[in-house]
Amino acid sequence: MDILLTKPADLLTGEPPTFEAGTGPGTREQERLDSIVEENDITQMMHELVIGGGYRGDSWIKTYYAPRADVSETEALGLTAPESNPEPIIEAVPANIVFPELSVGSRKKFKAVNIAWVEWVEEPTGILQRWILGRYVNATPYLVVERHVPGYILYERYKLESPTVNTKWDVPISVYTIGEKVPTGREEDVVATGTARILAHHIPYKSVDDRWEGISGIEKLESVLSAINERLAQIDYILWKHSDPWMYGPEDLDDGGDKVRGGGRYIPLSKDDPTPGYLTWDSQLDGAFKELDILLGLVYQMSETPQWLFGTTLANDKGGTGTSHTDSGAIKARFMPILAKVNRIRAHVDRAFRDAIWTAMQLENYANKDVEGFEPYEPIYPVINWRDGIPQDPKEAAEVAQIRTGGKPTQSVADAIKELDGVSDAQAQEIVKRIDDDEQRVSGTVDGSIFNAEVDE
Repeated sequence: MDILLTKPADLLTGEPPTFEAGTGPGTREQERLDSIVEENDITQMMHELVIGGGYRGDSWIKTYYAPRADVSETEALGLTAPESNPEPIIEAVPANIVFPELSVGSRKKFKAVNIAWVEWVEEPTGILQRWILGRYVNATPYLVVERHVPGYILYERYKLESPTVNTKWDVPISVYTIGEKVPTGREEDVVATGTARILAHHIPYKSVDDRWEGISGIEKLESVLSAINERLAQIDYILWKHSDPWMYGPEDLDDGGDKVRGGGRYIPLSKDDPTPGYLTWDSQLDGAFKELDILLGLVYQMSETPQWLFGTTLANDKGGTGTSHTDSGAIKARFMPILAKVNRIRAHVDRAFRDAIWTAMQLENYANKDVEGFEPYEPIYPVINWRDGIPQDPKEAAEVAQIRTGGKPTQSVADAIKELDGVSDAQAQEIVKRIDDDEQRVSGTVDGSIFNAEVDE
């Protein structure tokens, strides 16, 4: 299943998307947008979230404003921590520790999102435990809660008591009783965000209209995968039995004092019976392999992934090999099932990351309000320019553009560089500047006024 869930992520981010604020290159908004995207490795995060969402059905990201470096261990060692300036941070949150609260009357809208996890802290033991058990440190569990509501983040911490293990579902699950509320150790337990949006953003892998939880890429395939495992086990058993068959032959056959043994079993027969041989049976292996082919084909069909997408086929080339088309239009038509799946995933990823980047800009402006040296800017809801991941024929695209425009230019040099090389506005402008410098150095420039200068004879 790993490769089936990785391919959509590869097509989504294999050709990195570009991010635009719509204010033009060199503007403060575009510079901050590029910085947030680069500093948080947004493209790599998208790839990882799509793969993980394929297993879980849900992914979460959160936005906050804080120093990126964790200097807690440096301070614990008594060393001087290096100065680290706060910045907008967007990071993934494990879906198993996120607990959203739905608004009244809604199955999609959240009024709050709780991020809660168990943290174990080593604490010194009492004198009695040291004397009897020889234990000087005891690990104590605490429940850490990070509650996101519009406009604020609330931090809470509770001591967990009476640990038990629940095996009702044949899986050991640790269960605790939430005890007293304890200090969090933070400077502020209530932090204002300056934005009306919740800073935790949900990314379902596939969604429906009657619930907020996403649907994973393997939920519908579990029964088929189980059938494939059973069929493989049966085929393996049959082949193993064929490699160690029983023998039959005369009852008094002598080969030097020992009975002839084959496969650990020998069936003695009378002298009038046929010559010794191996006992075989019709194991219907052809039917077993045909069923396996059908099951594999169902997996590819239900996962909306042509099997030739992996460069090879297993089920007798069902669906073709995918190598009979050369132009981009025909290839895109062959990729239609997986492209439709990627587009569905992209809709959720696009919305969540645009929201996250927008709130990151709002946080940065709010946190640096009236701060000397900070240049404020208008938070812009960005645009993400996606690519479909299908190889494009540049010559074909240029010919189409030339026909449609009557031979007129359709792109600036900077836009062409951005599209071909997948770089940001600032990087494209720097490349254009270098190109202009090269042209000026090679061709040179002459001031026309020199031809009007008077020369003394």
